Amino acid sequence: MDFRWGRSRGEEGIAVVINFLLANARLVLGVGGAAVLGIATLAVKRLIERAGRAAEDEKVEQKMSESWEELGLVSASPKSIRKGLESVVMKHVAKATKPQKADLCQPQQQKSSLNEKPVNAAEPQRPKSLQLSLTLQDRLQQYYSTRAALAPEVVHRAESLALDICIEVQGFLHSTNPDMPLGEMSLGGSLLDDLQVVRADHACLLVPLQLEPSLWRLIPGEETLLTHPLHWMVRRVNLEYFPRGRSYWDRFLVGGYLSCRALVSMLSKAVMETMNWPSLSSTLDCLVRPVLGGDELKLEIRPERGDTLFISVVPVLREADVVLTAQVALTQPWESAWHLSLYPWETQRLTQLDSADQGVRRALLKTLKAVCRHCPALRPLTAAPLANLILHLSDKDVDWSEGCLSGRFQQCVWELIGYLEQGVLPSYFKPSVNMLNGVTEEEVDEMGFMLYCAVSEPDILLI
Repeated sequence: MDFRWGRSRGEEGIAVVINFLLANARLVLGVGGAAVLGIATLAVKRLIERAGRAAEDEKVEQKMSESWEELGLVSASPKSIRKGLESVVMKHVAKATKPQKADLCQPQQQKSSLNEKPVNAAEPQRPKSLQLSLTLQDRLQQYYSTRAALAPEVVHRAESLALDICIEVQGFLHSTNPDMPLGEMSLGGSLLDDLQVVRADHACLLVPLQLEPSLWRLIPGEETLLTHPLHWMVRRVNLEYFPRGRSYWDRFLVGGYLSCRALVSMLSKAVMETMNWPSLSSTLDCLVRPVLGGDELKLEIRPERGDTLFISVVPVLREADVVLTAQVALTQPWESAWHLSLYPWETQRLTQLDSADQGVRRALLKTLKAVCRHCPALRPLTAAPLANLILHLSDKDVDWSEGCLSGRFQQCVWELIGYLEQGVLPSYFKPSVNMLNGVTEEEVDEMGFMLYCAVSEPDILLI
């Protein structure tokens, strides 16, 4: 990241100290402390940079000295990091973002009259009184209706197109592999659950496999050699009574377990590489083609109007309320591991809670998803950690009525900052699973800085 420090000699030394501090923070404070210190250091560096462009060299050196004295107090003890970090960073952020609030509501004034452009009288101008009177609650409702929620006709069109693809794929598989025991294919995912935001651009085609209960057993991840709660395995049992070959799926056995990778490879050859996609495209009046390469089975559909739609073909195994998916990207390098999908549990729980108290949890989830999708710094936050964040917050005695949307939004920002400082956001249904797994330290820095700014100026997330 390129920080412009000016021309002072002392400023270069500050940059060296900052880089050295970040590089050795993990040895002194541990992973969690290093992440917090990274957020604080990044915030102070950016504030110094902003002050340096606005003031003279002497004032810059003074601001840097004060900032580093305060940062030294914050980082003196790992136990006081969070409390001190909030007071130091928030004081600077409030000063730095104070003039930006007006900028969100009214056009910027040009410094020079030579650069002024004539105002078009035909363009409608919102009254300043109306602009400044919008509360955070109003802004959130406006953002939800204009940026997050999808029009019903857009959703219906995408669902109809995905359903046509589903029918064609199912008919092709039944005609070419009549002995393959498959259940009725269906659509799934956020598009069907009214949780998709911004664009209706992805859906899942679920391919249910029918296993003989007496020949197969689903083993929880904690009971496998992998000991991962989300990595389940499917074992072939009763081989002494029902030898290999009795089940259609025995051909995909690897070491006594049903191989997820072998099954995905078979479907890739049977569907992706075999179907007559040009003929199907002409039948549906849209371009349909497989996305080749990689371990995911995905189709790309380009309709005459509307956004491009991607459909993931996902083989699934169901037993009671357990849903296992064949997604090699989530279980690699283990070829026989199946992924336990928590999405059905999370979605069902959110729906139950909202139905019980007429809450806005689902609306808040869609708003947060749209915010993270529009904000580059927050894009590493996917739907899963956001849903679990809201589920954890729902366990607290708080009001989820429509009038409290702004309060819950701000509370989610604070809760998320705390989870980022710890580096752990436990799954609501599987506490041993960290929903922030895979997020890098650099991404933590960026997300932490943006969220700390949003504490004093929530509007920066709703631009």
